[in-house]
Amino acid sequence: MGKTTDSFTPEYDIAALVAGYSRGYFLMADEAGRDLGWYFSRERTLIPLDHRFRYPKSLRRILNQNRFQVAINRAFLEVVEGCADRETTWISQELKDIYWELYRAGYAYSFETWVDDQLAGGVLGIAIGGAFIGESMFYNVADASKVAMVKLVEHLRSRHFLLFDAQMMNPHLARFGAYNVRDRHYELMLAQATQQPCLFCAKFE
Repeated sequence: MGKTTDSFTPEYDIAALVAGYSRGYFLMADEAGRDLGWYFSRERTLIPLDHRFRYPKSLRRILNQNRFQVAINRAFLEVVEGCADRETTWISQELKDIYWELYRAGYAYSFETWVDDQLAGGVLGIAIGGAFIGESMFYNVADASKVAMVKLVEHLRSRHFLLFDAQMMNPHLARFGAYNVRDRHYELMLAQATQQPCLFCAKFE
């Protein structure tokens, strides 16, 4: 992973932010939460939206129990806070503010799981055309983020999205069939996906 030579200036220019993500960059702050910048990676992790997507049988049983309900943007700020609430985080206050501006502009979304009207977990991401760029995820209830992942893939398929970018591999994502692609291949896939006229959700959904 590398950082661009230009430091980020927090003008919250929506067009510039969308252009940065559309070119394959992503924003991160340092551990101190002071230095926010654009980063790129030589490899990107994708969640398959086709038959390669998989999940454990134990999770299928949990899904069949219908304990969790899903919602979009019901608690956007709470999901951002949940994603940032960890011992070491790259989501600084400045980046939280940027997510909020992207949310207001219709680009940032929280895909949430709920249990008995309590937020259980969720995925934070940015949708540009037919590309969904997953920024982070969290859970307050066991299995809530796993259920969110499965339901999010189903949702993206129903909306004809072409790309689900998870940015960096980890053991949790590998269990869902996540795979890595080199930067050149990713850039081609991203360029095609962002040109698709997809809607993550209807305006009043």
